[in-house]
Amino acid sequence: MKRRTPSGQFRAVDGLDAAVSPGNASYDFNVVRAEKSIEPVRVLFVDHTAQLGGGEIALRNLLNYLDPRRVTATVILCAQGPLVDQLERNNHEVHVLQLSSHIAQTRKDSLGWKSLLRFREIGASLAFVWRLARYIRMLKIDVVHTNSLKAHLLGGMAARLARRPLIWHLRDRIATDYLPRPAVLLVRVLSKVLPQAVIANSQATLETIIPKLRQTSAASYGFRVIHDGCVLPEKSEDAQEDGSSCIGMVGRISPWKGQHVFIKAAAIVSRQFPCTRFKIIGAPLFSELAYERELHQLAASLQLERNLTFTGFVDDIASAIARLQMVVHASTVGEPFGQVIIEGMAAGKPIIATRSGGIPEIVVSEVTGLMVPVEDERALADAMITLLRDPRRAAQMGAQGSERVRNFFTIERHALAIEQVYEDVLRSTRTDSSRLNQETLERA
Repeated sequence: MKRRTPSGQFRAVDGLDAAVSPGNASYDFNVVRAEKSIEPVRVLFVDHTAQLGGGEIALRNLLNYLDPRRVTATVILCAQGPLVDQLERNNHEVHVLQLSSHIAQTRKDSLGWKSLLRFREIGASLAFVWRLARYIRMLKIDVVHTNSLKAHLLGGMAARLARRPLIWHLRDRIATDYLPRPAVLLVRVLSKVLPQAVIANSQATLETIIPKLRQTSAASYGFRVIHDGCVLPEKSEDAQEDGSSCIGMVGRISPWKGQHVFIKAAAIVSRQFPCTRFKIIGAPLFSELAYERELHQLAASLQLERNLTFTGFVDDIASAIARLQMVVHASTVGEPFGQVIIEGMAAGKPIIATRSGGIPEIVVSEVTGLMVPVEDERALADAMITLLRDPRRAAQMGAQGSERVRNFFTIERHALAIEQVYEDVLRSTRTDSSRLNQETLERA
């Protein structure tokens, strides 16, 4: 079978009959349809933001690799932003349906009962839901696929109103260390009421939404794990042109991402390897500029100004990763998945990451990278020093990580699995409809 690339060309996909990504052994890739003349499924993707977070990058990658013979994709975003431009450059149909800025910019870690029950926001949300439901009917959508926490709630109500099947793509851990307790309770309840299917981006994410169900039984309730995929780089590049070591963190600047831990660890490393350079690649989103200022102050207090660079927002993440010798992930709470990690592994970089959330499903400790405890700058520094002292081992880890991504985390495999969910949901919906019609006739 062939898949579309972002340029609109098609290329062969190898190994699609191999085992599914780790943690989801029950999913069967051998259900790929034989090519035949059928109508593609009309899918509406909904995301509340057009800023480029991990979930939005994963959505962009998915849209670029869905098979147009199987899926006709339309995207609704609730604001203007970089994602709109990137999707339009790849010829995707994108609509911006403006959501109240106060609702759109409310951080998920502040979703308490007070914010959930503000009457003005309830009114604005219901108006948005009504408009979105009209779009769903007007565009003759078959399936609604929501991609963010707010989209799950608002898009879920709109899909119900429009009487269309709904799929939640869960990219957030629904746990009290990640979200406020009221939001956790609400999302867990609605996950069993609104969507016909829930896709979790990791087993760790799935276990926070249905903690009492084993994955084998979860599948029968419409819950399943499909790990994100990444676009494989065309070729491997040398880390630094001048031969010096450069270690980087990539992603949104936010307290829970742990850039402060990385800076403290960098200060320890620089005492033994004073020529090593460090990069924080990314920018703050959602009103977290104060934390970025604190990071600059911390770096200055540790005398790291010459060794540490804040790059700000970088559009070409692949090139930024290619110039690193190793990729560090230092989240202070469990990461739902870790898009940057698979991108680093795909580029052949050894990974140093915290042992939490969905990270152990990606990184094989001592094989593709090193795992460290959460918020432990000493352990993080020791891991960096270990690989700096043994470049050969670091290179071996990078090579094995690249192979692991090719086996389990390619965007082609991810897109194929998602396409199968659409078919499963529509098949189930039609079966339920037929059963209901039959029961109605029998009663008559």
